[in-house]
Amino acid sequence: MTRPLIGVTTSRRGGWRSYLMHRLAIARAGARATRLVSGQPLPAEPLCGLVIGGGDDIGAEIYGGQVLPDVRIDPARDGLELDLLKVALPSGLPVLGICRGSQMINVALGGTLHTDIYQVYEQAPKMRTVLPKKRVSIMPDTQLDRILRCNPCHVNALHHQSVDRLGRDLSIAAVDEIGIVQAIESTTAPFLLGVQWHPELLFWKAQQQRLFAALVNAARGSASKLKPETLASAIRAPAAPDGGRAG
Repeated sequence: MTRPLIGVTTSRRGGWRSYLMHRLAIARAGARATRLVSGQPLPAEPLCGLVIGGGDDIGAEIYGGQVLPDVRIDPARDGLELDLLKVALPSGLPVLGICRGSQMINVALGGTLHTDIYQVYEQAPKMRTVLPKKRVSIMPDTQLDRILRCNPCHVNALHHQSVDRLGRDLSIAAVDEIGIVQAIESTTAPFLLGVQWHPELLFWKAQQQRLFAALVNAARGSASKLKPETLASAIRAPAAPDGGRAG
């Protein structure tokens, strides 16, 4: 059986490290990965699935949020991912969002974000770790619950933004102990799921690898594909690099 091709979006700055971890997780699940970066050539064969990966903050102007100083944004990547989701979501292409990617799915469907969770959840511990130290509760009878089969689960935490108002046809699939949204999923699409943590960095945990296996299985079973000509017509010209600073 041909291994399906999964597109993975990353930041231009340092995104190759993230891509390598995604590529490993996707290969272990029986598929191939191709990196999608604004301004770079698009794949020459159809995409069977999509990972919207982690990285820089999403520009607050996109969802009407508060613009914060001293954070790094990438307007060109924002545009690329919004364009990809604009064609992927209506077609039913299987999509997995990771950290920033989960937030981008929500924004693409009309939702909003907390620009800084520590301004909203003042009691939240300032946790930033690649290790599975954050405890999250999975909502019962969700697709995520059926995939992970762990509840509660311990995950990593590398974010300071989170989902606020849900986008169209989305529901909360997991929260942490403070009540911060940790996962969302579609109520209508066969496979549209976003998690706030980084499962690609938890490669030794079987339940986290099952997220990638579920994506690949959905890609194999889906008739939906994004053809090269569809991608080429959907992707806008990249914006000029922004002068934002790293947070």
